[in-house]
Amino acid sequence: MGPDCVFERVPARVSIPMLGAAGGVALLSLTWFAAFHIGLVEHADLSIFRGFGELGTRPRVWSLAASISRLCNEKPYLCLCAVPVFVAVARRRLWLALEIASILVGANLTTYVLKQLLAHPRAESLLGGPHPLPATSWPSGHTTAATSLALCCVLAAPSRLRPFVAAGGAIFAAGVAYSLLVINAHYPSDVLGGFLVAGIWTLLGAAGVRLADARRSASESAGSPAHPTIRQALAPLFAVLGIAIALAGVIALARPGHVVSYTQLHEGFIIGAAAIGAAGSAVAAGVALALRR
Repeated sequence: MGPDCVFERVPARVSIPMLGAAGGVALLSLTWFAAFHIGLVEHADLSIFRGFGELGTRPRVWSLAASISRLCNEKPYLCLCAVPVFVAVARRRLWLALEIASILVGANLTTYVLKQLLAHPRAESLLGGPHPLPATSWPSGHTTAATSLALCCVLAAPSRLRPFVAAGGAIFAAGVAYSLLVINAHYPSDVLGGFLVAGIWTLLGAAGVRLADARRSASESAGSPAHPTIRQALAPLFAVLGIAIALAGVIALARPGHVVSYTQLHEGFIIGAAAIGAAGSAVAAGVALALRR
């Protein structure tokens, strides 16, 4: 395949992540509108928020959640951000290192600006709840930080390792998101907003990565490794979800009566928790697929 053929394919290669980013912007706008202007969604948001708060009343659970969430505080986060940048530099891909740095800065800056522009008091604060949140809680800065870091690690990894890094990144991002909810630092819609901001910026960066990869393949196509198939790209993520479902099944079999009664009393919380985990996995899967070729 000659260089001309490669460059003819560039628009199609770039269009996939660009379309994904555009879809992410639409979902982000919808999430914000629903969380602040649709009563049913506001009620569900508050119900799930309180459900996670009940878990946080247990000292050990709260302490663990607080420790996980602190990984995205300023000092430890800056150290963690160095990892994907150094990996890209070690692979002699300076352009990729710059892309990763731009994504990390851009995603977190975007969340900060949105917090200020869209500041609005939340239901728990208006009702005088025990854990009132500031008006600048949407979207979640810690979730944006965790997710953008996880997705940048996917970008930095070699193509054959990206599916596994995406699975690990999904666990990390979901873990931080759940921790923030347990300590009542954010609403579920805040967390979803953070996922989407990070996903949008990463997909925009992925467009640049695919363009650079297309140009590199013009001179390296003979010895370049095969890209993973869709099945290979998603297999580790599905394995993680399968393990989570299996663990839930083991717990249900061990204490069926307790699980049934808890589910009946906290149906909204269970659905919300599952939705948040699925959303984090979907963002990671989307980036892994966008980088597949």
